[in-house]
Amino acid sequence: MKKIILTVAVAAAVVAAATPAQARDTKHMMPIAAAMAANDAQNRLGDSVKFYFGDQKTPAIVERLGTDKTSQKTNSFGKSAETSCNWAFLSAMLRLQARAQELGANAVVNIVSNYKNIEMSSATDFECHDGAIMTGVALKGDFVKIKP
Repeated sequence: MKKIILTVAVAAAVVAAATPAQARDTKHMMPIAAAMAANDAQNRLGDSVKFYFGDQKTPAIVERLGTDKTSQKTNSFGKSAETSCNWAFLSAMLRLQARAQELGANAVVNIVSNYKNIEMSSATDFECHDGAIMTGVALKGDFVKIKP
């Protein structure tokens, strides 16, 4: 009997070790307006670069300077999904802004969520993935010069 119990315990341990752990990766659709109102985002981003999400109407585009993407993560341990997602969103926006400034762009248009290179376009929401330890936001946009 002891031999059977030992054999079953060893078999269970082998199966448990062979099964990959499933990390939590919860998809959230979060409001852009709330993220822009959190963490002093408006002031931190300033107004030197304008941002247009999804199919938002933009002023006339004078010059197209390229497309780029960013994927930013933040520690989510002990934080709500909203808090973590807003931090990761701000980090992604700051990266888009820095890239726009490098290229001499005054706007980023057609900004879409781009998690795992799968685009999701919305003028009002962004996609965020929240895990037990990390939260991530991936954005993609076109860098342009628009008429003032």
